Amino acid sequence: MSDCLFCKIINGDIPVTKVFEDELIIAIEDINPQAPTHLLIIPKKHIATALELSSKDRQLIGEIFLCANKLAEERKIDQSGFRIVNNCQEGAGQTVFHIHFHLLGGRPMTWPPG
Repeated sequence: MSDCLFCKIINGDIPVTKVFEDELIIAIEDINPQAPTHLLIIPKKHIATALELSSKDRQLIGEIFLCANKLAEERKIDQSGFRIVNNCQEGAGQTVFHIHFHLLGGRPMTWPPG
């Protein structure tokens, strides 16, 4: 989508700090981090929200979680704990309508989340 922020990032139109990229996924540093480790894991396929996922996206979602595990290990938050967050729809805090997952760690996480 031409007006999608994350599609522009994926296409290289907006500079970001990439921490991972393959044919399916890009992972970047969040520009407004909420924890010492705050990465965004974004599929290259444009899917607006979790509600638009289909059975065809099973492998993609699995790859996203494997990527999160790898990045958590690299950032050394795998043993202390981390959180993977997906906000679905505006009421849940989604501001960019291209599905993405926040990997947060490096500090205690409280429950319930804000």
